[in-house]
Amino acid sequence: MTSRAPAPDIIPREHLDFGLDGDIPRFWLAGDPFKTRLFDAMSTLFPVGERFFITCVRDFKDRITDPKLQQQIKDFTRQEAQHSMLHTRYNQRLADQGIGVDRILEGQERRLFGIIRKKLSREFSLGITAAAEHITAIMADAFVERHHILDGADDRIRALYVWHAMEEMEHKAVAYDVLTGVAQASYLTRVLSMLLVTILFPFHVFRIMRHMLQVDGFSRWERTRIWAKGLWWLYKPGGVFLPLLGQYFSYLKPGFHPWDEPVVPCYPEWSRLMAERSPIDASKQLMNYLNAHGGARG
Repeated sequence: MTSRAPAPDIIPREHLDFGLDGDIPRFWLAGDPFKTRLFDAMSTLFPVGERFFITCVRDFKDRITDPKLQQQIKDFTRQEAQHSMLHTRYNQRLADQGIGVDRILEGQERRLFGIIRKKLSREFSLGITAAAEHITAIMADAFVERHHILDGADDRIRALYVWHAMEEMEHKAVAYDVLTGVAQASYLTRVLSMLLVTILFPFHVFRIMRHMLQVDGFSRWERTRIWAKGLWWLYKPGGVFLPLLGQYFSYLKPGFHPWDEPVVPCYPEWSRLMAERSPIDASKQLMNYLNAHGGARG
């Protein structure tokens, strides 16, 4: 049996100021519309998604007797609530740019997560949560480990995503432990729920990006060029997503557990910085640390 990495404490970090009300550039990631709107589109999914995740875990709270897991769920809930709140503030910037944020949120609430809650079992809904948590955790790992992905990002938005990424790694096993240890969901439920998330997540992100790039005023030809360049950046050999396939497919192994893979090595340094500094300064100092030490796993 593969030994598991030690799980860090789940630390709710509240009352954080990322300066999201400031004058942040429209294309805040190296002036690149595709890269910027990719992260912006994900942000519009977070508030409703985080509330969905909390609800799905809480469905089983009356069956949980382990005090450690009970505390982890409380801390997971507090973290997810903070993510929802701060991404709601982030999304207000998008609404001010003319993005149909309210319509996007209403659609997610009613036509996506609402249908899932009505049509699928509580176990399968929790499976969707555990699968989504796995995907966000490995994406978060990539955004920190390969921090060049955020090269040229506005310091405030970079700090927000680094914070969100690290906390996703902290609590990545909570929904999974409830799914397998409490709900006693089958392996088939775990696999099918992951396949559904694998289809739905990029579909909705790209659909929202399409709307955003239209609002930005790009012509059809300009949007075609933006999509072609951006998709190559995402899916080319050595790009953003192909190096994550090993971690993605590990979820499908019968004996998988999220702590088969540890948090990134720079996590202790980031956690120390967050306890001592503002989130933006902590993020800046972390980038200096990573550059000096050759990356998160270097």
